[in-house]
Amino acid sequence: MKRLLLGLPLALGLACTPQGDPGIGGDGYHDDFDRSQLGDDWHNTGGPWQVRDGALRVRGARNRPLWLRRTLPRDVKIAFDVKSDSPEGDIKVEVFGDGASRATSESYTATSYVVIFGGWGNSTNLIARMDEHGSDRSEGPRKPVVQGQTYHVEITRRGDTIRAEVDGELLAEMEDPEPLEGRGHDHFAFNNWQSDLTFDNLEITPL
Repeated sequence: MKRLLLGLPLALGLACTPQGDPGIGGDGYHDDFDRSQLGDDWHNTGGPWQVRDGALRVRGARNRPLWLRRTLPRDVKIAFDVKSDSPEGDIKVEVFGDGASRATSESYTATSYVVIFGGWGNSTNLIARMDEHGSDRSEGPRKPVVQGQTYHVEITRRGDTIRAEVDGELLAEMEDPEPLEGRGHDHFAFNNWQSDLTFDNLEITPL
């Protein structure tokens, strides 16, 4: 019942999701942010996202994601490098969201799976199905983010399984018998609350 109730507003809001974004083909997608502007591939929902020194930088986006204007393959690997220069860690991305959602108040319910590394004061790692504060989530081994250290993150979906790894080690894994897919659940975003983050070398590969 919970998922049916959550799905109703999402269905009503599909008219607000992007239409016409190109899909990621067999060659995949790559962005090394080696330029001075975000560029047309990215939709900024209002956060202080910027490209600086060949990387994507953000601090204090408060759940106003940066959405990639490409639709994801159903089964996919998403890889990137990331560093937190804040002691709280708090690294966050969204996978299989609607390409447009953002926080309009202090609370925010995503349209995606939310992958968090070092959340809640660097105390937990998890994959959440839409509501990172809800019960529909899977927590992984405790592995705090080390301030100033660069990590390589890989997120994969095969079938009903979403898995996140950091430097080849499990971060969290979720089995979802009702996977988020199709229009409204086909975009990727970098997200952020308050931490000082640097992202780079995004690679998206169909599986």
